[in-house]
Amino acid sequence: MSRDAIKYVAMLTMLLNHISNVFMTSGTFWAECFKDIGYFTMPVMCYFLVEGYHYTHSKKRYAARLAIFAVISELPFCLAFTKGAVLDFVGMNMIFTLLLCFAILLVLEFVQRYEVKVVLIVVLTALSLHSDWAVLAPIFILLFAWAANDKQKTAYAFLMAMGVFALNSMVVGVDVYPLPMALCWTIGQVAGMALAAVVIVFCYNGKRMKKGKTFSKWFFYIFYPGHLLILGLLRLWFM
Repeated sequence: MSRDAIKYVAMLTMLLNHISNVFMTSGTFWAECFKDIGYFTMPVMCYFLVEGYHYTHSKKRYAARLAIFAVISELPFCLAFTKGAVLDFVGMNMIFTLLLCFAILLVLEFVQRYEVKVVLIVVLTALSLHSDWAVLAPIFILLFAWAANDKQKTAYAFLMAMGVFALNSMVVGVDVYPLPMALCWTIGQVAGMALAAVVIVFCYNGKRMKKGKTFSKWFFYIFYPGHLLILGLLRLWFM
């Protein structure tokens, strides 16, 4: 599979996750299935952010795109995920988190002193606490940066990322469900990430689509705020 094809799958799984979070009753079978499938998206986006960071012709333009679309996406993000009101601040959106992750990659490359590097990474990770995929996305970025596009290391990075995510899910799950149910719930949540690992490690050919590269490049940036805006407007319609 090409990079663009995998990204299209990731956008579909993200849409299912967001439909579940906005419209479906948490804890029901289909709501949890849609959420779990959606956990395919973030590790894929983190992996391709690391890859794109090294391939981009201009890190400044890449960072600027992320910053611009993080701003554009914030209102649709809050509109979609506000509960019981027209509009509330619900946190920063996923593209903002990716912007922080991009900054972490800059720190890894350009900051030489180990102590300063660690402090900056901790600060940038802490800044993600009020954003989508808080802390987890920066951890994934560090793991994929460590893997450095090596297949075996990438597999290990995914396993470690799944372990971190499983631990986080288990901590949340035991507060809601009995222990056996919490374990099953955690396994379901990790399934989407496991699928992402299989696709990246075994199916990704390391290439882009031969046609429509420019379209694919911009489609993700436009799709993210666009689908959130539509979900937010539908949420208001059905209030």
